Amino acid sequence: LRLVRASAWYDLVVTAGFATPWTYALVHDVLDRAGDRFGWGTLPALDPTQTMYANLMGSLVLVWSALRLLRPVAVHGLFDGFARVLFATWEAYALAHGATRVLWLFLGVEVAFGVLQLAPWWSRRSGPAAGRGDGPVVSAVGR
Repeated sequence: LRLVRASAWYDLVVTAGFATPWTYALVHDVLDRAGDRFGWGTLPALDPTQTMYANLMGSLVLVWSALRLLRPVAVHGLFDGFARVLFATWEAYALAHGATRVLWLFLGVEVAFGVLQLAPWWSRRSGPAAGRGDGPVVSAVGR
């Protein structure tokens, strides 16, 4: 549960700036300048559609973070792990198609939290309970 909370705190801190058009403009500027300064590539110019998608992502992640902080249960780690696999997949896709290398910073954290949160479920699945119908999801939901 400490890992579930830690990943929630990380998400809360990192994505809070994506949740509103005003804060996203600031985050966009910081990431753009960092990418330019370190030679990682700049972000595309800010536009209303990009801002809306950033705000949607930021808002959803804030709600998901709040749930994991207020009601941390083991199964939230499973779902968060899967969500991080999805995020990491699309970040890797974007990197492979020329996106700014600033994404590597986010990708590294997504992969790390994803592996750490999914590892207990993989080990339980291959343990003695595997195949009995009381796998990790069913047993974790009742906690």
